[in-house]
Amino acid sequence: MANIRIHDKQFKPFISADEIRKKVTDLAGALNKDYEGKNPVFIAILNGSFIFAADLFKALTIDAEISFIKLLSYKGMKSSGQIITYIGLDTELFSRHVVIIEDIVDTGKTLNEFLPQLEHQQPASLKIVSLLHKRDAAMFPIKVDYVGFEIPDKFVVGYGLDYNGLGRNTASIYQLLE
Repeated sequence: MANIRIHDKQFKPFISADEIRKKVTDLAGALNKDYEGKNPVFIAILNGSFIFAADLFKALTIDAEISFIKLLSYKGMKSSGQIITYIGLDTELFSRHVVIIEDIVDTGKTLNEFLPQLEHQQPASLKIVSLLHKRDAAMFPIKVDYVGFEIPDKFVVGYGLDYNGLGRNTASIYQLLE
């Protein structure tokens, strides 16, 4: 894998498509085991998680449903500090097992704002699966139950993650070259 340029920034290879595929399979295996017979509803946070959510959902062998919600907290390479909801959740969650699908959990602000809305609907359980987790960037106590990769607090793009709208369509993940 070679470096890529997106807008005004250079990015270096970080996590290969093969590593991602293997991790998605591993995460699906854990979810299949933990949710067998429970018919969970997965809630994918758009836009970033759409590729991860699709690959993860295809790898599930259990009965499950999926819904989508669009939350936004990033502008450029930094969190805007505000959570904006664009597409709301239209699935009944009362007494359902709910699994949130995130592409990346870093500061935790988005989930910190969103989780109380879900908890208010009284699900049977509420868990989080995230492909990437930046534990060192955490500002809120968000427990990520299923983690693909623990990564350093560096800006990344690819496999659904973007930099000002571009870079989502790469099969691998790239890290900002500093």
